[in-house]
Amino acid sequence: MQLPLHLMILPGLLLILVYSYGPMFGTIIAFQDFNPARGIIDSEWNGFDNFRYVMALPDTMQVIWNTLVIAVGKIIVGLIVPIVVALLLNEVRKEYFKRTVQTMIYLPHFLSWIILGGVLIDILSPTYGIVNQFLKWIGLESIYFLGSNSWFRPMLVMSDVWKEFGFNTIVYLAALTSINPTLYEAAVIDGANRWKQTLHITLPGMAPIIILTTTLALGRVLDAGFDQVFNLYSPQVYETGDIIDTFVYRLGIVDAQYGVATAVGLFKSVVALILLSTSYFLAYRFANYRIF
Repeated sequence: MQLPLHLMILPGLLLILVYSYGPMFGTIIAFQDFNPARGIIDSEWNGFDNFRYVMALPDTMQVIWNTLVIAVGKIIVGLIVPIVVALLLNEVRKEYFKRTVQTMIYLPHFLSWIILGGVLIDILSPTYGIVNQFLKWIGLESIYFLGSNSWFRPMLVMSDVWKEFGFNTIVYLAALTSINPTLYEAAVIDGANRWKQTLHITLPGMAPIIILTTTLALGRVLDAGFDQVFNLYSPQVYETGDIIDTFVYRLGIVDAQYGVATAVGLFKSVVALILLSTSYFLAYRFANYRIF
């Protein structure tokens, strides 16, 4: 009987219905002049006025551009670094050293951006931070990393990669275990060195999981990381660090423009759906790989 199995997934299904699909009813606020006192049902409809208002704001296009630059930077660097680290760890023959490194690089994944934000603020402080102390020691001027429009985006990308590359590395290491060892034995007999083995056996063997992670990442191209940015940015770096999620936060929570904030969130969700659907199609079209 399948009934026990269906009962096992029922709690998870209920959570999804309540917390994922249920709130979708609230997206109609995007088409209303929403008044919390009157509620969703009684608030006046204004059609696409909220969307027109958002697109007329002078900061909107800059916010979208910031989001794309930061998100794409995270996707590219966050893809390359774990693959390289996984390939290097795969060559390590000392198991205790390999496991120690895996544990060390994996730990930041479990820390929230509230904790890591405080750590980064201390490390990158222009007065007493260890990075700027080192720069002064070698004769260079201190840099206000989190208060400079030139440095803020790179800091976001590098700190995000530092936090997450350990998790992705383990994913790629797991993918390496599925490669048939006889392929390497045959390559050695044919005279292939380690570089050629990596190029012609290891990377093609990792291709399915690389395509999967890249495809899923493309669906989050407008998600530049609210928790990270919110804990690290300031009005000094709004020009290059303000993203869609922080923009929505200020519109909806700070300025109480709920309809406008919902309109921006709905726009982001629609674009993400289009990008994710496109990436699924490309994964199947060019790599013959189906995710579902």
